[in-house]
Amino acid sequence: MKNFQTKLSYYAKLIVKVGINVQKGEPLVISSPIEGIEFTRLLAKHAYEAGASEVHVNWNDEVLTRLKYENAPMEIFENYPLWHAEGLEDYAKRGAGFISISAQDPELLKGIDSKKIAAANKSSSMALRKWRNYTMNDLNSWCVMSIPTKNWAKRVFPNVSEEEALEKLWDAVFKATRMDSKDPVKAWEEHLDTLQEKVIFLNEKKFKSLHYTAKNGTDLVVELPEGHIWAGGGGDNAKETYFVANMPTEEVFTMPHKNGVNGIVYSTKPLNYSGSLIDDFSITFKDGKVVDFKAKVGEGVLKDLLDIDEGAKHLGEVALVPYSSPISQSNIVFLNTLFDENASCHFAFGKAYPTNIEGGENMSDEELEKSGVNNSLTHVDFMVGSADLSIVGKTHNGENIQIFKDGEWSI
Repeated sequence: MKNFQTKLSYYAKLIVKVGINVQKGEPLVISSPIEGIEFTRLLAKHAYEAGASEVHVNWNDEVLTRLKYENAPMEIFENYPLWHAEGLEDYAKRGAGFISISAQDPELLKGIDSKKIAAANKSSSMALRKWRNYTMNDLNSWCVMSIPTKNWAKRVFPNVSEEEALEKLWDAVFKATRMDSKDPVKAWEEHLDTLQEKVIFLNEKKFKSLHYTAKNGTDLVVELPEGHIWAGGGGDNAKETYFVANMPTEEVFTMPHKNGVNGIVYSTKPLNYSGSLIDDFSITFKDGKVVDFKAKVGEGVLKDLLDIDEGAKHLGEVALVPYSSPISQSNIVFLNTLFDENASCHFAFGKAYPTNIEGGENMSDEELEKSGVNNSLTHVDFMVGSADLSIVGKTHNGENIQIFKDGEWSI
């Protein structure tokens, strides 16, 4: 138990020092499930030791969330509480960092009226739009990470006891975040350097398009806008403080041209979207827009996602992850996008990160649109990587370069 407690404290310190990288005098806002109270207190302890001026916690409780969806009228889900949105925006203006603990039960909202879920997603996206500009433009440091919870652990490991499921998931989380290394901080530094090597190569090539093919039927051409920027690992906020937005992270990513995606792509892992699963689905694109889709599980939920707004029917992110990533090699389907997206090449429906195009963080919405940058109220990743995935990059002078072969980097 002592060893676990020591590791838990070190994990919290890793998130504070490497992930969010709290600076002296800055506030920190943490979103946490109530089951994570012990770990959240450790985050706060290390944040104050690092010089944080204040640690504010927004708690969420799955039991209360489920009760709300079962009993509250539709108008509640159509109207996101403005006090909460304005509070987050106020903290952002004061230079706060934001840690989000992603640990939701994948089936929390199973059987709930999908119209309520869709209304809640849309109203929250609209209300939080100004606040998300601070994070999606990297004006403030932000970090999405996770800790196991009982319900989530049982979904991932349904054939063992609750105690064993929690233990197994903790072990998987620690391995995914390199906490099993002798020196996790050094391991992260080396890992981030490796990702940066890929970023540099891709940015030097300035590819015109990427062609995805796989035996499952995927055959998709993704055009990239002029001036696109690949990123990966970590980056600098507006104060030039380096932070790592996702822990774990195995990806390098950029944006597609919103009108330049054509063909069909098949999912390779389940997508946990707001407490509902979407699985075994395919998406067909023409001139960047979804023109057809099918799903064996959660097709109605997928439809609601794509109907949030016009931008939700276009892609906002292209991310490359080798099939041999540690998370993929664990052979665990986490049913949590933070982990599953780092086991697989993936795309994202919806809003693109303005930082993925030259000068994007200073462009108006009209300028971004003109440059082929997708805008939307949502941003949802879905996984498409496989052991036989091929990705060929085409340069502006017509040269074809194999980027991925059999699911692995070939550069």
